[in-house]
Amino acid sequence: MNNFLIPANAKKSMLILGLFTKFDLILFGCGVGLTLLLLMTLPLEEFAISIIALLPALITGFLVLPVPNYYNMRTLIGSAISFYTNQRKFKWKGWCVPHGEEKKK
Repeated sequence: MNNFLIPANAKKSMLILGLFTKFDLILFGCGVGLTLLLLMTLPLEEFAISIIALLPALITGFLVLPVPNYYNMRTLIGSAISFYTNQRKFKWKGWCVPHGEEKKK
């Protein structure tokens, strides 16, 4: 009778701030670092250049953004790519297909 109920958020304690892994923080830190470097080096008089300078932080922030039912957008995109690219073979036998020996009359 040792039935245990595992709460839905049991793995959140293994994450940093309950949301991020080390890789997520490194990825986002690299994006922010590159954005800061671009902001210091590019002339920001034009709006398009300002957006280009902000893109690394925006893209990496989007990738580590938490979403419901998935860990973050990076895992959601990875799951979608895996679903549409991997070959899946389903072996199904219905209830009317005899298993093993066939009935002989």
